[in-house]
Amino acid sequence: MPATIAPMKILRGLWNRDAAAPHGCALTIGNFDGVHRGHQAMLALLQNEARHRGVPTCALTFEPHPRDFFAAVHRKPELAPARIATLRDKLLELERCGVDQCVVLPFNARLAALPPQAFIDDILVKALGVKYVLVGDDFRFGAQRAGDYALLDSAGQRLGFDVARMQSYEVHGIRVSSSAVREALAAGDMDRTAALLGRPYSISGHVVHGRQLGRQLAESRPGAGDGFRTLNLRFAHWKPAASGIFAVHVHGLHPDPDAPPLNGVANLGIRPSLDPDDVNGGRVLLETHCLDWPAELAAHLPQGEAYGKIIRVELLHKLHDELKYPSLDALTQGIAKDCDDARAFFASLHAQTRRQTTRDRIQG
Repeated sequence: MPATIAPMKILRGLWNRDAAAPHGCALTIGNFDGVHRGHQAMLALLQNEARHRGVPTCALTFEPHPRDFFAAVHRKPELAPARIATLRDKLLELERCGVDQCVVLPFNARLAALPPQAFIDDILVKALGVKYVLVGDDFRFGAQRAGDYALLDSAGQRLGFDVARMQSYEVHGIRVSSSAVREALAAGDMDRTAALLGRPYSISGHVVHGRQLGRQLAESRPGAGDGFRTLNLRFAHWKPAASGIFAVHVHGLHPDPDAPPLNGVANLGIRPSLDPDDVNGGRVLLETHCLDWPAELAAHLPQGEAYGKIIRVELLHKLHDELKYPSLDALTQGIAKDCDDARAFFASLHAQTRRQTTRDRIQG
């Protein structure tokens, strides 16, 4: 049986300092957008150092992203980075990596103006009681990003905590970074994205009410059954790193957690709308249509209703960018083609898996 991962303690802010790290901690600091393989390597090293010191691991992160904050201050939205993951997914991945506790600091004007030494004294030492701090090779902190590794290391020697930094992590000669993941997602290269993340790119959340467009499509297509009903997840940030139409796997609908995922097709974006009064109001939405609805699932979720259920959608292959359709009929035809293309992708995936299995048996 796989090892059980202990629940991660999540602290939003440091108002309750005693609850943060009463016995000290081994700390790493960053935005951790995507929790890619470079982050994972840092967190594995952090765990090892924490065990040697007998203290819990702690990740210190920020919400919003500091660049989001400064983009808003300067009224230059183009400065904001595209977001790879929601806060929910970031926290889930940190927990999967075995982090004991995560402190989410609100990045605001007060924190932005905090001098580097005050950041060390007030947050690292007084609030968190750090025994060990691990940072990346390009780490900067404090007002005007004036703090660097040398300053942190000097403070550690004076105040009694160890400091280390980890050099960049590479996969096939490519430096793994959140920027590299964003570039892969922007290009629609889901294989490269998965290589950088160490897993397929996914978005999770509660299923919410959408525009009920699937019902309209069903009504416009006699004999089409439920038409193109969708499971809708809201992507809280306004600028996702990925967008477009994707072939996907849907996890979490079946009552059996070990049940295989469902194949689907999904739109991530604002979905250029036929209705100016659209309930989505231009917000980023992940709308997923399951290509098949097994009988046992139909009994569990009658008529495909899954509102409030937590699901995870893996984006496996990009079909194309978002399109604006001139009519409901054109939209219906477009979605039908997307479904056909997604089915063709899954058929090719199944054929590749079957060929690999055959080769493995022959070689074995």
